[in-house]
Amino acid sequence: MSRFFTRERFGWAQFLAGGLLLIFLAQAVWLVRSDLRVFDPSEAEQALLAAGWRQIQGGVIAGAPYPDAPGTLPPEISRDADGFDTERSPLLPLVTAVLLLVLPQGQLDAGFSPYWRWLMHIPFLACGIFLGASLWYVARRLCGNTGGFLALTLYCFSPAMIQAAALWHTDPDIFAAWGSFGAIFTAIAVAHTLYAPREVVLWNWRRIVLLGVALAIAVGSEFSMIIVALVALGFMLYVAPIRRGAVFVIWASSSFLAVLLLLAAYFFHLHIFLQGLHHASFWGATWRGFTVPGVYGAVGSQILRGCSALALLLPVALAAYLAWPRARYFGNTAPGLVAFFFVVMGMAHPHIAGAGFLLASVPFFLIFVSGVTADLMETSYRPLVTACIGGLVGAYIVWNIAALLRIPHG
Repeated sequence: MSRFFTRERFGWAQFLAGGLLLIFLAQAVWLVRSDLRVFDPSEAEQALLAAGWRQIQGGVIAGAPYPDAPGTLPPEISRDADGFDTERSPLLPLVTAVLLLVLPQGQLDAGFSPYWRWLMHIPFLACGIFLGASLWYVARRLCGNTGGFLALTLYCFSPAMIQAAALWHTDPDIFAAWGSFGAIFTAIAVAHTLYAPREVVLWNWRRIVLLGVALAIAVGSEFSMIIVALVALGFMLYVAPIRRGAVFVIWASSSFLAVLLLLAAYFFHLHIFLQGLHHASFWGATWRGFTVPGVYGAVGSQILRGCSALALLLPVALAAYLAWPRARYFGNTAPGLVAFFFVVMGMAHPHIAGAGFLLASVPFFLIFVSGVTADLMETSYRPLVTACIGGLVGAYIVWNIAALLRIPHG
């Protein structure tokens, strides 16, 4: 036990990161509280909750198909002519409704909604915290303390991430963002361990499970995120080209576990699961969006809503990355490639999935700009870079908190 509580695991860096995440949680809770006091549940929120509650109570599997009459579901829920949800598995409806089981049946009516609606927000708040912690851990490993805390600070005051964690007038895309982030970087971590002189498949069983869970969360939250499995495989083959056999075994094992977890979301009804996959839209991309000028502006606005500081940081980081060979290493290149790939996928998916890809790109952009910035801080221009970053981040924090305080709060 004494080996677990070490300075490496619980030092000043961990406590400072925990403090930033608590600030993030406080902002998200502020949004949830304002929503519960001022607004009634949205139609999408009610539909997810009702579908998940029916499934938990032994009724029809959520979205496979929806029993609601055509036209009664909100446009945020995509369904085909047979009533099947084409974008998502039952995972999100179940997550939305599962904590309501702790309440007595009589307290689930509309009069108690300000109380029980808190329960349906808790999983999304927790997911926002987990994504922030994962971001800090990865950024700190890749970029050191400087890059790690810059990435985490930008994340903890990101309007889009706070809004997604609070489920405040937005689609429930935070789970897809967390799952895709975890899948990519777990795959990279697994591949790096393949150089160790061990029986790598058995030794990596924890990371295999973690990769499978991350893939299940990503794909279960948004079927089009299945592309993340192929991206993860590509990174694994790139990092460990001499151990391709082990790579395929690990990737196949994680994918099989992900399928089992998705089957669990259908309560192990194999026939319904196969029907759901048949109706699912795993590739709904169209290239028409790239021909519409307005799409580029909308995508840029979405990314800046994820982090307005990227308006200055991203061009500077890109220029430094292209002009400075020192910045062009795998730790910067990998998150940058994934971020831009997700932007392309977001533009190619004009409907529900597009917003999920754009939100998922934000953590990768944060790691990319933080890594390049940390490299610039190690040069002779450190005082200038530090002053500029400090001023920019300070203004970013003040601006976002001021915007948060202007939200009606009952």
